[in-house]
This record gives sequence, C-alpha cells and structure tokens, in this order.
Amino acid sequence: MRRVWIGLLVVAVLASVWYGVTRRSPAPPAPGGARGDSAGTGLKAVRLFFASPDGDSLVSETREILEQSNLHERVAALVAELDRGPRGGGVAALPAGTAVLHAYLDEGGGLTLDLSRAFEQGFRGGAMTEYAAVASLVRTLGANLPEVKRVLLVCGGAPLATLGGHVPLDQPFDVSEWL
Repeated sequence: MRRVWIGLLVVAVLASVWYGVTRRSPAPPAPGGARGDSAGTGLKAVRLFFASPDGDSLVSETREILEQSNLHERVAALVAELDRGPRGGGVAALPAGTAVLHAYLDEGGGLTLDLSRAFEQGFRGGAMTEYAAVASLVRTLGANLPEVKRVLLVCGGAPLATLGGHVPLDQPFDVSEWL
C-alpha cells in the first residue's frame, strides 16, 4: 500500500511540474497598452561571413537573430552580429565598434551603407585584412537580403575612397560577384 501512495505522489508531482511548464501566463501589457518592440517577433536564421583563421578566405556561420521589420534594422542587426565576431572557427573581419548609421536602398537594389567612424579609424592591416572586411560585409548582406544587388560603403556620411589603400570603395560592389 505504501508503494501505491508513493507512486501516486510521484505522479501528482510530475503532473504539477508538467502543468506549470506547459501553462504560460501571458506577458503583462506594456504601459499604455502598447506592445514591446520584440512582441510577436520571431527568430530568423542568418548566414554571416567571417575571415578564415589563415586570412585567405571567408568562412560562414549560421546564427539566429531577432527578425526585424524594416531595412535599417535588418542591416544593423547583421552588422552588429559581424561586429560581435564569430562563435565558431572564423576570425572577426570588421574593425571593432563598426555599426550602421544609415542604410538606404534605392529602387534598383543599390544599398548605400553608412558605417560608423570605427570602421575607418579602427582598421589595421594589409590587403588581405581589407579584402576580408569588405567581403564579410558584402557577402553577409547579399546572402541575407535578396533585395540588395549592390553595396556602396560610406563612413560617417562621407564617401570612402579606400579602407587601407588596397580595395577601392568609391564605387558600389555588385553582390553577385562576391557570393
């Protein structure tokens, strides 16, 4: 009889735990009845490109990020993930602190990407490092934003001739040539 009571107690405890886990109370409404920015937002798998450890190519990494509704937020989220660096075997290609100031997409698919001054001022390296930084940006944007056909990089609202003297940045990059 004792085993029956212990068995019933175990079943009751497990049922209680299961009920508590599966029953989710709704989140309290935000002040004023408005929902928070991430309410109803799902996760989206994105493909990021980082420099390979030997620096002669790029490696890709899949990551889940919050799905964003407008172009600026989507571009900013991708660049922020690149700035955070890889979780796997790659190496960060962007200068630390690189962030999106503005992102403008024209009707032909040309994206003008205005990056923070950290992109230019924090750059240290030679031709391969410069190529990796540009390729990391262009390939990541092209792989995740099908509406983007070309990418023009500017910095702090001003045109950027080059980052380190090896890759010209005064003309847009055709995304299809970098994928």
